[in-house]
Amino acid sequence: QVQLVESGGGLVQAGGSLRLSCAASGRTFSNYIMAWFRQAPGKEREFVAALKWSGGITYYADSVKGRFTISRDNAKNTVYLQMNSLKPEDTAVYYCAAKVSSSSVRAPAGYAYWGQGTQVTVSS
Repeated sequence: QVQLVESGGGLVQAGGSLRLSCAASGRTFSNYIMAWFRQAPGKEREFVAALKWSGGITYYADSVKGRFTISRDNAKNTVYLQMNSLKPEDTAVYYCAAKVSSSSVRAPAGYAYWGQGTQVTVSS
């Protein structure tokens, strides 16, 4: 059974940094796409970043490109989201997600597995 557990959220001032972690378990993820999505109150869930576990190809939303970095630790089966230069508009619940297919990486509908989410709040 696949399990994704996020951690690392919190309250930070604008311009600050946070690192989110997603610990994955239940199977081998070498053929998986691992992604981060976020959802702010009253808004739809939106794509943030994704990583192809095998090969390390990365994808980013334009809104976070140059500020956020997605990475993985094979030994720990963990995916990270390093968030720098945070802005108040980055405030949301951040979710880790996983799927096998590499198509439509940016669409949340195709992801079979989701974590419980971790709150990130950026104060101005």
